[in-house]
Amino acid sequence: MTSLTRRQVLFGGTAMAAATMISGIPKTPLTPRMQIMRNSLAADIPRPDYMVRLSSNENPYGPSRVALKAVHENMHLANRYQFRDIGPLMQTVADLNGVTPDHVVVGTGSGEILSTVGMLTGMRGGSVVCADPTFQSLLRYADMAGVEIIRVPVDEGLNADLDGMRAALRDDTSLVYLVNPNNPIPNVIEGRSMREFVLEMAEDHLVFVDEAYHEYVDDPSYESMIGLIAEGHNNIIVSRTASKIYGLAGLRVGFGYAHPDLIREMRWRKTGQNTILGIAAAHASYLDDEFPKFSIRKNQESKAIVAKMCDELGLRYVKSNTNFTFIQTGMDNETLQSQMGEYGILTGRNFPPFNNEWSRISMSKPEEMEYFVQVYKQLYG
Repeated sequence: MTSLTRRQVLFGGTAMAAATMISGIPKTPLTPRMQIMRNSLAADIPRPDYMVRLSSNENPYGPSRVALKAVHENMHLANRYQFRDIGPLMQTVADLNGVTPDHVVVGTGSGEILSTVGMLTGMRGGSVVCADPTFQSLLRYADMAGVEIIRVPVDEGLNADLDGMRAALRDDTSLVYLVNPNNPIPNVIEGRSMREFVLEMAEDHLVFVDEAYHEYVDDPSYESMIGLIAEGHNNIIVSRTASKIYGLAGLRVGFGYAHPDLIREMRWRKTGQNTILGIAAAHASYLDDEFPKFSIRKNQESKAIVAKMCDELGLRYVKSNTNFTFIQTGMDNETLQSQMGEYGILTGRNFPPFNNEWSRISMSKPEEMEYFVQVYKQLYG
């Protein structure tokens, strides 16, 4: 058996595993020029012996040391079902957001919160109004439940078209869905406009705001909608997650914030159950100030590296308020996926209708983003 290096252990598998992953990516023939570049790719930054994951908006540094310590201390309970009290975690996240635990539901990732609300929307019937493109989890679930999805294209500046969403409302619209910051377009809606829109929509509709990337935002105009819930407004649901800034994607812990009446309905309709280890890791993480600051700092370094490349090559991109960017590569996204895969780099999936020219690139460690830039410039610069 081939022994693993420490680096391979840390970054996820052997070269054989990497080759297996690459084989699953559709191959696009390289032009003669690209083939020459492939053969002569400078070794300024050597190719890593693991797959560089720029595809899933993960935190490459997580879980934090305090989260790993909490997992270790609770590992002896992993043979037990999760009947552990999640009250301390709920109290912590409630305190951080100015609400009470009665305003909080804990899910197996924010994905379960999205799915639960998608199910509730299906039970109510009618239609859902959303920006397009945006994150699809809730929309897929509602669509499978028989709800019509009304997609309002982003404007020329790639911003959510709030006026267009107003105009798209129908008498049967039961839910208005917004992702802020958006995904795959990493911009935010200006705070005052967002607040006015949400309050207006919540008079007659349920409003869901996905804030999965809240902690990464540095735009001073941004405003979280949890403040409206703290003020007592009904018909508003906000989701957050421990998957991104805290690096707990594999442990599946997310949160929904809403009026207690909505929270009670969501609690008994959700079907997942958090694990002992996930709850312990999340609670430790939300008590830690240092790891989020570190993650944000490194994320900013990585974004600056990619932004510099885009500026040098004249590529249009969206100023990011998340841990990913959106680049107008000018090529079909599957072509970029395939050719980057040849160099051990996984890039983002398709996001119709933008996948014919745009690609979402997740941020990883700065040194890995330098490698991505080197490959991109060699292939397309």
